Amino acid sequence: MKQIPLAIGPEAARTFANFLPGANGEALAHLQALAPGAPPVYLWGPAGSGKTHLLQAVVARAQERGQHAAWLDAGESVPWSATAHADWLVFDDADRFDERAQQSAFALFVDAGAQGATVLAAGSVPPVDLPLREDLRSRLGWGHVFALAPLGEAETRSALRREADRRGTFLSDEVMDYLLTRFARDLKHLMGELDRLDAFSLATKRAITVPLLKQMLAEGGS
Repeated sequence: MKQIPLAIGPEAARTFANFLPGANGEALAHLQALAPGAPPVYLWGPAGSGKTHLLQAVVARAQERGQHAAWLDAGESVPWSATAHADWLVFDDADRFDERAQQSAFALFVDAGAQGATVLAAGSVPPVDLPLREDLRSRLGWGHVFALAPLGEAETRSALRREADRRGTFLSDEVMDYLLTRFARDLKHLMGELDRLDAFSLATKRAITVPLLKQMLAEGGS
């Protein structure tokens, strides 16, 4: 179990302020109004739809308020143990929990209810389709459930432009067009490519252009 940091590597902290809701405004509004002790919330949708961003935004706000949030995902070693007086219990990638993770998650879910903590979870499929033990699956699905949709093209461009501006990097329309036609429009993946491109630009001391992007892909694979 770990507390998620406010920032991960060079990436900006994921907060409510820098979340582009697109069609996910209802989920955003619900989470912004949420307080410890509320019923569980489960977010589901494809990669790049903003599930992890929203979970991290709740954690970031909790930390700002002096609250404790425990973050658990499929990459964490098990067994997990609950931290006393947790205000938030967050499960990411719940659809990837193995048998041992499911056992720990169920025990923590029960403890969270006794402590008055709110459980937040996310996965790629709706609760009914989660490949989990029935008692855990039913608990994840009994509260508020929101289906998230990926951003449209205009919103994806806006997100990439905003991240480039934050880094002090100029991203031309031509580079943006290449990124969006060369790669799947999964915002998480595109942000990773922007990461690579920014680092490659700094290493070669060249401005970001389509030829530079092509060179990076040729040298590093795509």
